[in-house]
Amino acid sequence: MPLGVNIVRWLVMVSLLVGTLVLAKPDLDRMQTLALNRYGQNAADLVGQWRVMIDDIQGLPDEQKLVNVNHFFNSKIRWVDDPEAWGQKDYWATPLETMGNGEVDCEDFAIAKYATLILAGVDVNRLRITYVKALMDSRNGDVYAAHMVLAYYSSPSADPMILDNLIRTVRPASSRKDLTPVYGFNSNGLWVGGAVAPATTDPGAKLSRWRDVLQRAAAEGLG
Repeated sequence: MPLGVNIVRWLVMVSLLVGTLVLAKPDLDRMQTLALNRYGQNAADLVGQWRVMIDDIQGLPDEQKLVNVNHFFNSKIRWVDDPEAWGQKDYWATPLETMGNGEVDCEDFAIAKYATLILAGVDVNRLRITYVKALMDSRNGDVYAAHMVLAYYSSPSADPMILDNLIRTVRPASSRKDLTPVYGFNSNGLWVGGAVAPATTDPGAKLSRWRDVLQRAAAEGLG
């Protein structure tokens, strides 16, 4: 994800959030069958492990769900840039595509963790896929890169917990001095920077990548 993207354009695009990953009637059997047909037995087995993990954490506190889901994807999936993973400059993958490919970019980790936590019973209003500037190197002057993480808010004004594919442990945002939030979003709103109140709760624009990934995820069994 190139850092030189115009932030205003991104905010206009993302204030779409028209799709909603509510997962009212998931068909995980369909997902596992598609994993086998598209990607082979290893992918189907991984989806099976994912389903078991979701069942196992249903009754746990949210904080433990975050740890388990973060560990699952960080240990099972390898991070690579979009061109290597998908042959495209910027592609947003469904959770099935992430598990099938096994190598994905940061936004794909965040989307997969977001969907999984919703399936595990976490309130969507506590989750925000968050675009940040990540400090990658400060030895010769600060070098930042565009990055996406998943943030969990126990309350609207809480210090969020950050699920990041670059760091294996779930940590509070206050301890992540390397991350500067730009905006966060879920299916119900858009937050700019670290604001408590959303900038919009009735987005009218359309974000093609978010809308597309939601549609593809629904067709794969998460609808």
